[in-house]
Amino acid sequence: MTTFGTTPDKAAIRAEAEALFAAFRATGAVPVEADILQPAETLLDLYGEDIRARAYVTADPLRGEMMLRPDFTVPVVQAHMAHGAEPARYCYMGEVFRKQEHAGPRASEYMQVGFELFDREAPEKADAEVFALIQQMLAPLRLRPATGDIGILMAAVRGLSTTDRRKAALLRHIWRPRRFRALLDRFSGRAPMPPARAALLDRLAADSAEALMRAAGPVIGLRSAGDIAARAASLIEDARTPPIAAPEAALLYDLLSLQAPAEAALSHLRGITPMLPAIAPAVDRFAARLQALAYRGVDITHLPFEASHGRTSLEYYDGFVFSFHAADPDLPPVAAGGRYDALTAVLGQGRSIPAVGGVIRPGLVARLKGGRG
Repeated sequence: MTTFGTTPDKAAIRAEAEALFAAFRATGAVPVEADILQPAETLLDLYGEDIRARAYVTADPLRGEMMLRPDFTVPVVQAHMAHGAEPARYCYMGEVFRKQEHAGPRASEYMQVGFELFDREAPEKADAEVFALIQQMLAPLRLRPATGDIGILMAAVRGLSTTDRRKAALLRHIWRPRRFRALLDRFSGRAPMPPARAALLDRLAADSAEALMRAAGPVIGLRSAGDIAARAASLIEDARTPPIAAPEAALLYDLLSLQAPAEAALSHLRGITPMLPAIAPAVDRFAARLQALAYRGVDITHLPFEASHGRTSLEYYDGFVFSFHAADPDLPPVAAGGRYDALTAVLGQGRSIPAVGGVIRPGLVARLKGGRG
């Protein structure tokens, strides 16, 4: 296993993993396994080519392109949607593999222990159960919690008074904060059009896309002439679209920057809901979740909330998100998780079920407990 410097040995990590796994099993979770080699096609369909930058890809002579398991959630959801009963809860333990851009404390291969809960009757109560369970399991480490709600931001985008094309572009880049902000700046008129795009639009205004393609020579690449012409038409349409109204844009910028204790965040969101009514159902779910968390003993008065939290995770979260952090800011989260209802619909081939889960890194738990080998 790739190490964290002065990391615990494998035996200490395995012992910690088995203890965490046993705690999840004690809730009635069914233990499940997942192949280390996963079909790349499924992950590419879900996340596009961006996943290649984060996963280890290999070629199998019989099974085609494969990836070393980047996480357990996708194979667990696939198995549940194919064979699982409802409601259901699962737990798992094993290694996952993620590429890292720089050397440091973030490992490229590490043990993960996790818990997934599928329940359509009371999603907010399920959110609270998963969060409170992991918080209780890790309580001796005195970690700092962080929470958010991707669903509120997604609802705000869907409620904007702009074209479906622009809303789709913003939704597609929610998990890429810099790209999302750049698009929002451009769509709201706060940033000028990129010079290259402006030059292309000038050329398209002077002649048709088909004429420009003929002048450019043979079409090379995967896009057909029809694809290129359709893209040119979409660029022209977008350039003619009025900017997002200033009040709406201001509310979205406000939402992106919202950081406050959970109860205070709820009050703020209630205050802006009349001006951004599309977020009302998501804010109601947030309120119900806070009630469920309080019922389980979580101090919601001081629980940190950030509307943008979780936007750099794998792209299946679409609601509640959370993580637990050590004092050392260079360490990755000790635990993290969230709600991924849309993923079950994608993998369920027409069927879906609300689902939430969380994972813990036993290597970090062992390290923070001082169990070095």
